[in-house]
Amino acid sequence: MLLVKDVSKRYENTLAVDRVSFEVEPGELAVLLGPNGAGKSTTIKCIIGLLNGEGEIRIDGHPNKSLEAKRQFGYVPETPALYDMLTVWEHMVFIAHAYALKDWKERAERLLTRLDLWDKKDKLGKELSKGMQQKVSICCALLLNPKLVFFDEPMIGLDPKAIKELKQIFHELRDTGTSLLISTHIIESMEGLWDRALIMKEGRILFSGTREEITAGGESLEDIFFRLTEGESV
Repeated sequence: MLLVKDVSKRYENTLAVDRVSFEVEPGELAVLLGPNGAGKSTTIKCIIGLLNGEGEIRIDGHPNKSLEAKRQFGYVPETPALYDMLTVWEHMVFIAHAYALKDWKERAERLLTRLDLWDKKDKLGKELSKGMQQKVSICCALLLNPKLVFFDEPMIGLDPKAIKELKQIFHELRDTGTSLLISTHIIESMEGLWDRALIMKEGRILFSGTREEITAGGESLEDIFFRLTEGESV
């Protein structure tokens, strides 16, 4: 579903992403772990086409910047970027029209209801708390019924109930064949959810392994993470 091959991104004299390569299979939940500044967000922005980098990126077999690829994925950024003067419901309308969705209203209502936003559907984006803005971003991304979803630090700003609901959504998406790439620096927030773990530091992928591979190795993901990220630079 997602192929990332030798992707690099440089800001002037800083190499933020250094020849990153990995794959995410259909129905697989991959977690991209790393300390702040590791290059996780930059990597995701390169994948979805918000940043120009070097290397090859394919989504469902299509180049990442093609219309065919963009129709396949949803994206929830770390910092919500809502339109101040659009209501919650108008954000749903905007996404539906932008992607030429059909029969979307019932799905939009279910998503908003599930994340406790239905009673706030007439509130403007600027009137919402950060947590509510984050939930609107999630609804916008999932309204597309995407084959692949990118989440960048999705738990930040959410209340415990919303976090619990979002984790259940992760399970349901994966079980229906949707692929997920979730970036976070909080390992425990993804406990019991991931199928593949990618550990990143200073722009490089230091480790990639499935849950089965890590279990067979006799070392926990947390142990691997701290061994790689707190040691000397590689």
